[in-house]
Amino acid sequence: MTHTVKDKQRLLARVRRIRGQVEAIERALESEAGCETVMHLIAAMRGATAGLMAVVVEAHVQNHLVDEAAHPGALDRDAAAQLLEIVRTYLK
Repeated sequence: MTHTVKDKQRLLARVRRIRGQVEAIERALESEAGCETVMHLIAAMRGATAGLMAVVVEAHVQNHLVDEAAHPGALDRDAAAQLLEIVRTYLK
């Protein structure tokens, strides 16, 4: 079972929150809200999307790159941790 299937409910909850944020952007634009408001909403949605990506990438690395039982000779955990830190920083 892939990690996205195993974590399906948690991931869907994040996606639903992102959908709510996109709908808030749409409502703000329809109501002709100021650009500052719209930019804050977009920034929040972007952060939530990046957070979702970080969770999926981290689970992918943990399940597919450093699981020695499933993948003999997999990356070493320290290298994976360094990679994940870089990815988290990039996605912020």
